[in-house]
Amino acid sequence: MSQLYSNSIFWVDMDKIKPNPFQPRREFDEARLRDLADSIRQYGVLQPLVVSRMEEQKEGEGISVWYELIAGERRLRASKLAGLEQVPVIIRVGDDNISKLELAIIENLQREDLNAVDRARAFFRLVEEFKFTHIQIGAKIGKSREYVSNTLRLLALPQEMLDALSSGKISEGHTRPILMLADRPEEQMVLFKEIIFKKMTVRDAEKVARKIAYDRIRKKEYMPDPEITEIETKLQETLGTRVHIERREQGGYITIDFFTNDDLRTILEIIKSNEGRNPNEMLEKFIANKESQNAAIDDIDLLDDRTAEEITKTEEDVDLYNIKNFSI
Repeated sequence: MSQLYSNSIFWVDMDKIKPNPFQPRREFDEARLRDLADSIRQYGVLQPLVVSRMEEQKEGEGISVWYELIAGERRLRASKLAGLEQVPVIIRVGDDNISKLELAIIENLQREDLNAVDRARAFFRLVEEFKFTHIQIGAKIGKSREYVSNTLRLLALPQEMLDALSSGKISEGHTRPILMLADRPEEQMVLFKEIIFKKMTVRDAEKVARKIAYDRIRKKEYMPDPEITEIETKLQETLGTRVHIERREQGGYITIDFFTNDDLRTILEIIKSNEGRNPNEMLEKFIANKESQNAAIDDIDLLDDRTAEEITKTEEDVDLYNIKNFSI
């Protein structure tokens, strides 16, 4: 029987083919299915589906035969849309459940259109149900152990983020910086929303995640100034957005996040409520404090962060103070 089926193509009624219970794909793009259905109407099914022949003894009815799909669910769905009654299939025999799952995963991976979440769930089934190691999975699909491990890490994301990844709202590259904040769920969710609504690139998201991670390490290594921490928190509550205060040896700077021009106007209105104060008040207080400590201005160590090449180039520039040479 197996020799009869081996490498042969048969035409099978659509209603006798049942979906593959091991199908790793959960999401099927409807627009792409319609495009494939249009192609099938014009050219037919160019690549046969792969199925297993199943038999069941029914009392008083004899043997009932149907086919379990192993690979080709998109083609099967598109063929139904195209109105076909039969499709070409290759019948495999002797496959156990592990083999069926392997074939379904590999078929989808080879076509490179299995989304990252479905791929991660398929890997998880291989690990949990069939006790595959990450190395064994990698060998089956021609990938490294690290690739498999990193793919499985995606399942640690909250469901909302997994849904966004499946639907293409965020890319697989965005998940790396998001996962960096796994132990800080609130900041992880803020970064996730920023990626979507601010349309952040992967590089921008990585910068934010690294900054948060760096601040976390820095705060562990150095006792944070409780007053600065308190002020930072109050600024965030007042402005309604992320605020970061960076202390330096002399002074520091404040970073305020915003999403839209309206946010900037809101921040401005809050600041303007303090209108009437001297705009140079901070600098003048700083200088007065230094003078009260008998510290000459000449003794303040000003940091020139230019390279030697940049300094030399500037010094040799004959049009140094032309406003056209200044950049913002």
